[in-house]
Amino acid sequence: MRSVSDHQAIVAALFGSPDPATARVADAIGCVTATEVVAPMGLPGFDNSAMDGYAVIADEISSATDEFPVRLPVEQDIPAGRTDRLTLAPGTAHRIMTGAPIPLGADAVVPVEATDGAVDRVAIRMSVPPGRHIRRAGSDIEAGEAAIPAGIRLGPPQIGLLAALGITEVSVRPRLRVVVLSTGSELVTPGEPLRYGQIYESNGPMLTASAREAGADATHLHYVTDDVDAFRSRLDEISDDADVIITSGGVSAGAFEVVKDALTGTGVEFTKVAMQPGMPQGCGHYSAPGGRRVPIVTLPGNPVSSLVSFEVFIRPPLRAAMGLPSERPRITARLTTDIRSPGGKRQFLRGVLGNGDGGTPVVDPIGPPASHHLRYLARADALIDVPAATESVAAGSAVDVIVL
Repeated sequence: MRSVSDHQAIVAALFGSPDPATARVADAIGCVTATEVVAPMGLPGFDNSAMDGYAVIADEISSATDEFPVRLPVEQDIPAGRTDRLTLAPGTAHRIMTGAPIPLGADAVVPVEATDGAVDRVAIRMSVPPGRHIRRAGSDIEAGEAAIPAGIRLGPPQIGLLAALGITEVSVRPRLRVVVLSTGSELVTPGEPLRYGQIYESNGPMLTASAREAGADATHLHYVTDDVDAFRSRLDEISDDADVIITSGGVSAGAFEVVKDALTGTGVEFTKVAMQPGMPQGCGHYSAPGGRRVPIVTLPGNPVSSLVSFEVFIRPPLRAAMGLPSERPRITARLTTDIRSPGGKRQFLRGVLGNGDGGTPVVDPIGPPASHHLRYLARADALIDVPAATESVAAGSAVDVIVL
C-alpha cells in the first residue's frame, strides 16, 4: 500500500497555481492579493475634525476656563460632506461635525462637551493646543504608499481600506472552481421520500461545504447512478466549469465501482493508501472533450473516510493553490483513554479537545473506528494522527492532533 505522505505528494502535484485574476473588491473577501496594492490617494484626503465641536484658532481661546469662558460668534456650520472651502476669520468659531473639513485658518477643534453648545455665540470653557482633534490629510496613509502587500488574505478590514481608497478592483489569486460529484444508485436527495434500501446523500453537501470552508468556489452536482456511460457523460458536462473535480464512492473493490470502472486507464490512478479510514483512493487528470485536462480526486464513499480524505489529501494543496495557509493547526495533546490502532496503517481518530490540569490540552477519542458513524464525526473538533507503526497508545500519552 502507498503511504499517506506519498499520496499527499501525488495529489498535491495535481494542483497548479492559477493565473492572477481581477476581482471586484466587493467580491474579493477571502481571496489573496496577487500583487501589491498602492494607495492612489491619501487618507484622510483633507484635514478633518475628529470631534463634534467648534473649529477655532487655538491662541484665541488659550485663557478659557469654566469660570471665565471665551465667547466667540459662530459664523458657519460645517457638517460632514460640505464641499465648499471655508476660511475661519480671526475672533470667530465654526461649529463643526466629526469628519467635516477643517476651515482654512483654524488650527484646533474644541469638543462640544467643553462648550455650551450654542449656535450663535458659543461659550468655550477649555483651552486646547494647536492641532488638537484634527485628523491631518495623509496621516493614515499617503498617496503612493503600499496599502496592502501581495500575499495578504482580504478580510473585512482590507476590504474597508480598499473601498476608502476608491479602489473598485484588485488583482487576486482566484478561488479554484471545485465541482463535487457523488455516485451511487442508492442515493436520494434530502427531502425526497426514501424507499427501502436507499439513503440520503450526505457526502456531496459535506464535501462541498468543506471546499467552501477551505476558500474555494464549490458547486455540488446531483449524483449519478452506477452506470459507467452516465458517469462519463456527467464528467464531460462539468469539466469545462471545473478547476478540480472531486468524486466520492465507487473506488473500492466491489462489483459496482462506477468511478473506478469508468476512469481506469484514462489517466486516473487507483490505489490503496495505508490509512484508516480512507484506504481506497484515486487521483489523476480527466481529459475533457475539448482536450482540457482537469485534476480529479476520487474519494471513498463512506462519509468518515470521505471527509478525512478531503482533510488529509485535498484541503492543503487546494488552499496552497489559492495562496492561503495550507495546513490545519497541529498541537500536542494528552490522551484521556487508551487507544489501539491497526499495525501498518496511519490512523486518523476523531477526537474532542479539552483542557487538563494546568491548562494542558487533552483529547478524548470519540466513536468507534468504523467509517459510517457521522454522529461522532459531527461532534469531533480534532483528528488524532496515529503513526502507522503504532498499535497502541496508553492514556496520558502525548499524541499529535490536527485541530479542525
